[in-house]
Amino acid sequence: MSSGIGSLFSSLFLYLRSLLFSKHLEICVVGLQAAGKTSLVNLLSSGQFADEMVPTVGFNMRKVRSGNTTIKVWDIGGQPRFRSMWERYCRGVSAILFVVDSSVPLPSGKDSTEQQQQQQQQPHLAGVPLLVLATKNDIKGAAGVDDVIRVMRLDTIANREVSCYSISSKNQVNIDVTLRWLVARSPAGSR
Repeated sequence: MSSGIGSLFSSLFLYLRSLLFSKHLEICVVGLQAAGKTSLVNLLSSGQFADEMVPTVGFNMRKVRSGNTTIKVWDIGGQPRFRSMWERYCRGVSAILFVVDSSVPLPSGKDSTEQQQQQQQQPHLAGVPLLVLATKNDIKGAAGVDDVIRVMRLDTIANREVSCYSISSKNQVNIDVTLRWLVARSPAGSR
């Protein structure tokens, strides 16, 4: 009987500890259509990569668990008609993931001032950490991190933390680094 009570207390202790030390965060994944957003979200949530993906129409929400952290992921469609929704879903999140298809030739970077002006017009998004993910690095000729930083002028953004990683959902390159970056932005015990 005493081992049953001990087991009950042990189970209760583990449950309470998981509540007290669990982390929760909410992120928004945005980017142009076919950049690899849904492939990334599917990989994070199921651990599986699929070559054929149905484009996200509107948005999808998934919950991803990494250790003692639960991540609520908003995957927003990248088609022009859905881009106006990006701002609404990015409000109040722990981090924004901007996904760039690095296999597509990058522009010269002269038009990236539009991105900075847009960012300045969204004061409620100021301070939200931004992770730019250059996807599809498994494709020959894909742009590297330095090129993405230069073209998007990420080094000029001053009102938030900005990081950039080159990833491949297909080969699961830097997915662990991405998860660690996200988990580090979650306050312990927040809901």
